[in-house]
Amino acid sequence: MSAAKYSRDHQWIRLDDDGIATVGITDYAQRQLGQIVYVDLPLIGAVFEQHADAAMVESVKSAGEVKAPASGEVVDVNAALLEEPQKVNTDPTGEGWFFKLRLSNAEELASLLDESAYNEFVQALT
Repeated sequence: MSAAKYSRDHQWIRLDDDGIATVGITDYAQRQLGQIVYVDLPLIGAVFEQHADAAMVESVKSAGEVKAPASGEVVDVNAALLEEPQKVNTDPTGEGWFFKLRLSNAEELASLLDESAYNEFVQALT
């Protein structure tokens, strides 16, 4: 499993050893949203271009889109979030993942931020 990469839209993506990438929102994003009450996941088989809207999340404060940090086909979704959307708040980079992609262009990951660069980006926002 590779180290996570981050988008400026506050999504994370982690490429697994089998070439499948897991996607979720960052801890910063879930804190900005507040208590998450609903998640709309993409359909398995859906294909997204990098930065396209892929899922939706609603909180008591607002709603937001979850973008695909890289292009690919959805091969799995975290159905547990439909019953327990709060997992995104309690474990955003673990059990709170949204969907998994079979990447169509792994080179796109190079355009994303590593953890250190993402943390600097977030610091500049506060």
